[in-house]
Amino acid sequence: MHASHYFTQCGAMSPPNITMRILLVEDDRMIAEGVRKALRGEGFAVDWVEDGDAALSAASADSYDLMLLDLGLPRRDGLDVLRTLRARGAALPVLILTARDAVADRVKGLDAGADDYLIKPFDLDELGARMRALIRRQSGRSDSTIRHGSITLDPASHQVTQDGSPVALSAREFALLEALLARPGAVLSKTQLEEKMYGWGEEIGSNTVEVYIHALRKKLGADLIRNVRGLGYMIAKDA
Repeated sequence: MHASHYFTQCGAMSPPNITMRILLVEDDRMIAEGVRKALRGEGFAVDWVEDGDAALSAASADSYDLMLLDLGLPRRDGLDVLRTLRARGAALPVLILTARDAVADRVKGLDAGADDYLIKPFDLDELGARMRALIRRQSGRSDSTIRHGSITLDPASHQVTQDGSPVALSAREFALLEALLARPGAVLSKTQLEEKMYGWGEEIGSNTVEVYIHALRKKLGADLIRNVRGLGYMIAKDA
Protein backbone atom coordinates (compact mmCIF):
# COMPACT_ATOMS: atom_id res chain seq x y z
CA MET A 1 0.00 0.00 0.00
CA HIS A 2 1.33 3.44 -0.91
CA ALA A 3 2.46 5.70 1.90
CA SER A 4 -0.10 8.35 0.95
CA HIS A 5 -2.79 5.94 2.20
CA TYR A 6 -1.41 6.45 5.71
CA PHE A 7 -1.40 10.22 5.83
CA THR A 8 -3.33 12.85 3.91
CA GLN A 9 -1.88 15.92 2.29
CA CYS A 10 -4.91 18.06 1.62
CA GLY A 11 -2.71 21.05 2.42
CA ALA A 12 0.88 21.76 3.28
CA MET A 13 1.90 21.06 6.85
CA SER A 14 1.88 24.15 9.00
CA PRO A 15 5.45 25.42 9.35
CA PRO A 16 6.96 23.48 12.25
CA ASN A 17 9.39 24.05 15.00
CA ILE A 18 12.24 23.17 12.66
CA THR A 19 14.84 22.80 15.35
CA MET A 20 13.14 19.56 16.32
CA ARG A 21 15.29 16.44 16.05
CA ILE A 22 12.93 13.53 15.54
CA LEU A 23 13.38 9.77 15.88
CA LEU A 24 10.97 8.01 13.52
CA VAL A 25 10.36 4.35 14.37
CA GLU A 26 8.50 2.62 11.53
CA ASP A 27 9.09 -0.81 9.96
CA ASP A 28 7.24 -0.15 6.70
CA ARG A 29 9.85 1.40 4.42
CA MET A 30 7.33 3.03 2.09
CA ILE A 31 5.45 4.71 4.94
CA ALA A 32 8.65 5.77 6.66
CA GLU A 33 10.09 7.32 3.51
CA GLY A 34 6.87 9.24 2.92
CA VAL A 35 6.70 10.61 6.45
CA ARG A 36 10.41 11.37 6.59
CA LYS A 37 10.33 13.19 3.26
CA ALA A 38 7.37 15.29 4.36
CA LEU A 39 8.94 16.19 7.71
CA ARG A 40 12.35 16.95 6.24
CA GLY A 41 10.68 19.09 3.62
CA GLU A 42 9.27 21.19 6.43
CA GLY A 43 12.66 21.50 8.14
CA PHE A 44 12.63 18.75 10.76
CA ALA A 45 15.82 16.77 11.34
CA VAL A 46 14.65 13.14 11.11
CA ASP A 47 16.45 9.88 11.90
CA TRP A 48 14.69 6.65 11.00
CA VAL A 49 14.96 3.15 12.49
CA GLU A 50 12.94 0.06 11.61
CA ASP A 51 12.63 -2.04 14.78
CA GLY A 52 12.17 -1.75 18.51
CA ASP A 53 15.72 -2.68 19.50
CA ALA A 54 17.14 -0.05 17.14
CA ALA A 55 14.74 2.51 18.58
CA LEU A 56 16.01 1.95 22.12
CA SER A 57 19.64 2.05 20.96
CA ALA A 58 19.14 5.30 19.06
CA ALA A 59 17.24 6.92 21.92
CA SER A 60 20.11 6.06 24.26
CA ALA A 61 22.86 7.21 21.93
CA ASP A 62 21.46 10.50 20.64
CA SER A 63 19.47 13.45 21.94
CA TYR A 64 15.99 13.75 20.44
CA ASP A 65 13.13 16.17 20.97
CA LEU A 66 10.45 13.65 20.04
CA MET A 67 9.90 10.02 19.05
CA LEU A 68 7.28 9.04 16.46
CA LEU A 69 6.54 5.41 17.25
CA ASP A 70 4.67 2.70 15.39
CA LEU A 71 3.39 -0.17 17.53
CA GLY A 72 3.70 -3.25 15.31
CA LEU A 73 7.49 -3.48 15.15
CA PRO A 74 9.87 -6.40 14.61
CA ARG A 75 12.19 -7.60 17.41
CA ARG A 76 10.45 -5.49 20.06
CA ASP A 77 6.87 -4.24 20.06
CA GLY A 78 6.25 -0.52 20.30
CA LEU A 79 4.54 -0.87 23.67
CA ASP A 80 7.59 -2.67 25.02
CA VAL A 81 9.79 0.12 23.65
CA LEU A 82 7.65 2.63 25.54
CA ARG A 83 7.70 0.72 28.81
CA THR A 84 11.46 0.24 28.57
CA LEU A 85 12.06 3.93 27.90
CA ARG A 86 9.96 4.96 30.88
CA ALA A 87 11.55 2.32 33.12
CA ARG A 88 14.91 3.87 32.25
CA GLY A 89 13.58 7.24 33.35
CA ALA A 90 13.60 8.71 29.84
CA ALA A 91 11.41 11.81 29.56
CA LEU A 92 11.52 11.83 25.75
CA PRO A 93 8.07 12.78 24.41
CA VAL A 94 6.54 9.92 22.40
CA LEU A 95 3.79 10.28 19.82
CA ILE A 96 2.36 6.96 18.66
CA LEU A 97 1.50 6.72 14.96
CA THR A 98 -0.47 3.54 14.30
CA ALA A 99 -3.36 2.01 12.45
CA ARG A 100 -4.62 0.43 15.70
CA ASP A 101 -7.71 2.54 16.26
CA ALA A 102 -9.55 0.64 19.02
CA VAL A 103 -10.12 2.52 22.26
CA ALA A 104 -8.41 -0.30 24.15
CA ASP A 105 -5.27 0.13 22.02
CA ARG A 106 -5.20 3.87 22.66
CA VAL A 107 -5.59 3.29 26.38
CA LYS A 108 -2.74 0.76 26.40
CA GLY A 109 -0.47 3.12 24.50
CA LEU A 110 -1.11 6.07 26.77
CA ASP A 111 -0.82 3.94 29.91
CA ALA A 112 2.47 2.53 28.65
CA GLY A 113 3.93 6.03 28.59
CA ALA A 114 2.94 7.67 25.31
CA ASP A 115 2.27 11.40 25.39
CA ASP A 116 -0.11 11.37 22.44
CA TYR A 117 -1.70 8.95 19.98
CA LEU A 118 -2.49 9.58 16.31
CA ILE A 119 -4.34 7.15 14.08
CA LYS A 120 -3.27 6.38 10.51
CA PRO A 121 -4.22 7.81 8.10
CA PHE A 122 -3.51 11.24 9.56
CA ASP A 123 -3.27 14.77 8.21
CA LEU A 124 0.21 16.28 8.13
CA ASP A 125 -1.07 19.59 9.53
CA GLU A 126 -2.41 17.78 12.58
CA LEU A 127 0.81 15.80 12.98
CA GLY A 128 2.84 19.01 12.95
CA ALA A 129 0.56 20.69 15.48
CA ARG A 130 0.70 17.73 17.85
CA MET A 131 4.48 17.57 17.57
CA ARG A 132 4.83 21.27 18.39
CA ALA A 133 2.45 20.92 21.33
CA LEU A 134 4.45 18.05 22.84
CA ILE A 135 7.74 19.91 22.51
CA ARG A 136 6.18 23.04 23.99
CA ARG A 137 4.82 21.06 26.92
CA GLN A 138 8.20 19.39 27.47
CA SER A 139 9.95 22.76 27.61
CA GLY A 140 7.42 24.12 30.07
CA ARG A 141 6.06 26.80 27.75
CA SER A 142 2.33 27.42 27.44
CA ASP A 143 2.83 29.76 24.50
CA SER A 144 4.68 28.59 21.43
CA THR A 145 5.81 32.12 20.60
CA ILE A 146 9.28 33.06 21.87
CA ARG A 147 10.01 36.69 22.72
CA HIS A 148 13.41 38.18 23.44
CA GLY A 149 13.78 41.92 23.59
CA SER A 150 12.60 43.35 20.28
CA ILE A 151 12.56 39.93 18.61
CA THR A 152 9.52 37.65 18.36
CA LEU A 153 9.76 34.14 16.90
CA ASP A 154 6.66 32.07 16.14
CA PRO A 155 7.42 28.39 15.36
CA ALA A 156 3.85 27.71 14.21
CA SER A 157 3.77 30.43 11.54
CA HIS A 158 7.53 30.26 10.92
CA GLN A 159 7.78 34.04 11.27
CA VAL A 160 10.31 36.29 12.96
CA THR A 161 9.78 39.96 13.63
CA GLN A 162 12.03 42.64 15.09
CA ASP A 163 10.40 45.78 16.44
CA GLY A 164 7.22 44.57 14.78
CA SER A 165 8.75 44.31 11.31
CA PRO A 166 9.10 40.90 9.61
CA VAL A 167 12.60 39.51 9.12
CA ALA A 168 13.12 37.05 6.27
CA LEU A 169 15.17 34.04 7.38
CA SER A 170 16.15 30.85 5.62
CA ALA A 171 15.11 27.54 7.16
CA ARG A 172 18.55 26.95 8.66
CA GLU A 173 18.80 30.51 9.98
CA PHE A 174 15.42 30.09 11.64
CA ALA A 175 16.52 26.78 13.14
CA LEU A 176 19.65 28.27 14.67
CA LEU A 177 17.86 31.31 16.00
CA GLU A 178 15.12 29.28 17.65
CA ALA A 179 17.57 26.88 19.24
CA LEU A 180 19.40 29.79 20.84
CA LEU A 181 16.31 31.83 21.78
CA ALA A 182 14.71 28.79 23.43
CA ARG A 183 17.57 28.71 25.98
CA PRO A 184 18.76 32.27 26.61
CA GLY A 185 21.89 32.34 28.72
CA ALA A 186 22.85 28.77 27.77
CA VAL A 187 25.91 28.11 25.62
CA LEU A 188 25.20 25.71 22.75
CA SER A 189 28.14 24.04 21.08
CA LYS A 190 28.56 23.80 17.34
CA THR A 191 27.75 20.09 17.56
CA GLN A 192 24.55 20.72 19.51
CA LEU A 193 23.38 23.22 16.92
CA GLU A 194 24.20 20.87 14.06
CA GLU A 195 22.25 18.08 15.74
CA LYS A 196 19.19 20.30 15.87
CA MET A 197 19.33 20.95 12.14
CA TYR A 198 20.50 17.76 10.49
CA GLY A 199 19.48 14.10 10.53
CA TRP A 200 21.60 11.03 9.82
CA GLY A 201 23.21 11.04 6.41
CA GLU A 202 22.74 14.76 5.72
CA GLU A 203 25.95 16.46 4.69
CA ILE A 204 27.20 19.19 7.02
CA GLY A 205 29.82 21.67 5.90
CA SER A 206 32.76 22.34 8.21
CA ASN A 207 31.77 25.99 8.68
CA THR A 208 28.00 25.65 8.28
CA VAL A 209 27.10 26.97 11.72
CA GLU A 210 29.46 29.93 11.39
CA VAL A 211 27.91 30.90 8.05
CA TYR A 212 24.39 30.98 9.49
CA ILE A 213 25.49 32.78 12.65
CA HIS A 214 27.06 35.47 10.46
CA ALA A 215 23.84 35.81 8.44
CA LEU A 216 21.74 36.16 11.59
CA ARG A 217 24.01 38.85 12.97
CA LYS A 218 23.69 40.83 9.76
CA LYS A 219 19.90 40.64 9.86
CA LEU A 220 19.24 41.01 13.60
CA GLY A 221 22.24 42.84 14.98
CA ALA A 222 25.88 42.01 15.57
CA ASP A 223 25.48 41.85 19.35
CA LEU A 224 22.55 39.42 19.49
CA ILE A 225 24.54 36.16 19.32
CA ARG A 226 27.66 35.91 21.41
CA ASN A 227 30.62 33.68 20.64
CA VAL A 228 31.88 31.98 23.82
CA ARG A 229 35.43 31.08 22.88
CA GLY A 230 36.09 27.36 22.84
CA LEU A 231 32.52 26.50 23.87
CA GLY A 232 29.98 27.72 21.35
CA TYR A 233 27.30 30.36 21.01
CA MET A 234 24.67 31.95 23.21
CA ILE A 235 22.03 34.66 23.41
CA ALA A 236 22.14 36.56 26.68
CA LYS A 237 19.10 36.56 28.95
CA ASP A 238 16.86 39.60 28.84
CA ALA A 239 17.84 42.17 31.41
